Amino acid sequence: MSRLTIGELANRAGVNRETIRYYERRRLLARPARTMAGYRVFPDDAVERLRFIKHAQALGFALEEIRELLGLRFDERSSCEQVRARAMRKLADVESKIAALKRIRRVLGRLVRACEARRPTAPCPILKSLAAADSCARKEEVQ
Repeated sequence: MSRLTIGELANRAGVNRETIRYYERRRLLARPARTMAGYRVFPDDAVERLRFIKHAQALGFALEEIRELLGLRFDERSSCEQVRARAMRKLADVESKIAALKRIRRVLGRLVRACEARRPTAPCPILKSLAAADSCARKEEVQ
């Protein structure tokens, strides 16, 4: 088993050194062994672990959720169903965010169209709407 310096690990995993140090502090990576000179040395499997973390982040998992997934990955008693349940929760979260973004798109679209149709002497409908954000939010909830 070879030992990787932090620079070698960062290069192989496609991350920077500060990312590795951050994951160490957040306990997503085990504290590495140190050489007599005090340099960190990581096992080869740290590359795979870092790639796992980055892929999970790309799918929207938060670091705490990734810590749980890592725990399930290395726990022989865990089941695919436990991982599936977490993925389903993340999917529901993504669907909720998509719905919220669609509402934002709809409201912004209306505001832009109102701005395009305004008379030169009329106040800006976007600024007017933002000033009355509470009433807009209530209106959007009703619609």
